[in-house]
Amino acid sequence: MDYNSKYNSSDSIKKKKAPEATYDMYQFISLDRDTTYIDTTQSIRKSYSHNYLRKDNFGLLAFPNDGQTYNTLQYGLNGFSPYPEFGFTAKQFNYMRANDIKYANVATPVTELYFKTTIQQGQSADSYFAINVSPRLNFSIAFRALRSEGRYINQQAKSGNFRFTTSYNSKNGRYIANMHYTSQRFQNEENGGISNVSNFTSGDPTFDNRQRLGVYFEDANSELKGKRFFIDQAFRINPKKAANNLYITEQFNYEKFMYGYTQETIPSIVDGNEVNRFGESFVTGGMDDRTDYNKMYNKAGLVYENTTLGSFTFFAEDLRTNYFYNNILYLNGDVTVGNLLSQTINTIGGQYNYRKDKWNGKILYSKSVTDQNLFNLDVSAVYDWNDENQLSFRYQSMNKLPNNNYNLFQSSYREYNWQNDFVNEKINSISAVADTKWVSLSAQLNTINDHLYYTDSDAAVRNDTMQIVKPHQYGKTINYASLKISREFVVGKWALDNTLLFQKVDQPDAILNVPEFVTRNTLYYTNYLFNRKLYFQTGIEFNYFSSYYTNNYNPVIGEFFVQDKVKIGNSPLVDYFVNFKIQRTRIYFKAEHFNSLFSKNNYFSDTNNPYRDFLIRFGLVWNFFN
Repeated sequence: MDYNSKYNSSDSIKKKKAPEATYDMYQFISLDRDTTYIDTTQSIRKSYSHNYLRKDNFGLLAFPNDGQTYNTLQYGLNGFSPYPEFGFTAKQFNYMRANDIKYANVATPVTELYFKTTIQQGQSADSYFAINVSPRLNFSIAFRALRSEGRYINQQAKSGNFRFTTSYNSKNGRYIANMHYTSQRFQNEENGGISNVSNFTSGDPTFDNRQRLGVYFEDANSELKGKRFFIDQAFRINPKKAANNLYITEQFNYEKFMYGYTQETIPSIVDGNEVNRFGESFVTGGMDDRTDYNKMYNKAGLVYENTTLGSFTFFAEDLRTNYFYNNILYLNGDVTVGNLLSQTINTIGGQYNYRKDKWNGKILYSKSVTDQNLFNLDVSAVYDWNDENQLSFRYQSMNKLPNNNYNLFQSSYREYNWQNDFVNEKINSISAVADTKWVSLSAQLNTINDHLYYTDSDAAVRNDTMQIVKPHQYGKTINYASLKISREFVVGKWALDNTLLFQKVDQPDAILNVPEFVTRNTLYYTNYLFNRKLYFQTGIEFNYFSSYYTNNYNPVIGEFFVQDKVKIGNSPLVDYFVNFKIQRTRIYFKAEHFNSLFSKNNYFSDTNNPYRDFLIRFGLVWNFFN
């Protein structure tokens, strides 16, 4: 026997090479079971989502500071739900809902770190970590945080989004469960906008330091908090999966909200004069208003699945909500404003899903069996022509219950107290989308009846410094149409990416106001450096929307309201950027709104809040794997 051949490990023992994980082994699954994969590439589309919301915000107009609200340029951007919600919608752009949460299924531990500088002092960060402790049990934990000082008096923003998820599937595949917990908090100093707009528009260099511009409030604050526990689970009754399967499904959601508005000093000082911006108050100082809300939602379903015909679901839903204040108010003239809006809504419905070959379709219908007269019909179909071309269609018709703050609201401001009994909004929406290798087209037609909105147009006593906002219901029909076109032209290392939105509203009165034209055009150059180890893009991003009567933000109710006195828009917003990619790290430099250095001061987010000034910002997204 050869001694060396017996004991030489390099000859006799071959080390097994560990299998290499591929990109499709890092999956992120939505509530609707749609699967996406981790993507560490760099593209112009990726750079559009490098922002506070972590998504492409085309159709949204940011306010002066990070962490504030957004004015909506594109109507219908967030979709429709027939159920009544908490309200205070201007505060919820970064609030992560149940269908925003993704569940991880990863081969190895994965981490993503996001960072971006903010306005003046502060930072924006988002940390995400996911792990599979076994092929059937997955966890993820994430925290998104922001602190941004802002350039104006009393404008600091702070927020935190904590998310924890777990998903489990049994060895034989009979039981599947997805669960998450979120705790979210958004705090804003509220200055009510600048009190003398002419000081800004004059271009007087005295006011280049924005701290010198007077604002309505120097000690007002708002806070939105929300916590949610959610579980979605399914159990297959037949032991082995076959051509015909029967499932029991259950979904549970418990969520609670709080919106608070505080203000130490009630009167505002404008040009040396005392002004009551929101009218008279019950208190002379130390205002501390609070609205609470909780809901418990249960959905139980029975699913019959046939591998040829698709799946048929029959379900029942139970929604119980409480929207409340501490006290009942008794106002002048025997007017009473209650302190509780409690609802129990039960619905039954059915859903048909078909997914085979190139087709994917859904038909859903639900109707309340309690006395709210709620119903929802949702029909959609998707045809995947090939990897580069897809066609989709959706029709939705619903009776939508009013959000709670339309029907009940209490405030220390006398005029901001109401109790209503608005009827359901009636919404019909048709949309079609064509995503092709040549162009992306999306069209939408909406018909709205009994539209709910806020406005200050009928305030009994009003001047330019006073803002008395109340909810209203519009009894006439509003028709809305939009066409969105996206196309990128590439010539060598140069590219021009274009997104154009055309909108038209047909209405007897100016209630639903949007710009008729919105565009984003990005001209950029790409190349590799250092033996292709560094990939970079550099270019100019041009944003523009035509002038229109903007909606204004009101911090007392946390909502936007309709006004018909001042138009904004028709002012280009131009950014210069340089993006890099080194291995799995994407780095972003951007000179935001650099044309403000030489343009007129006519750029606004609403009538009293200017858009952002020139600012150089830095950020990165870093993925790494174990």
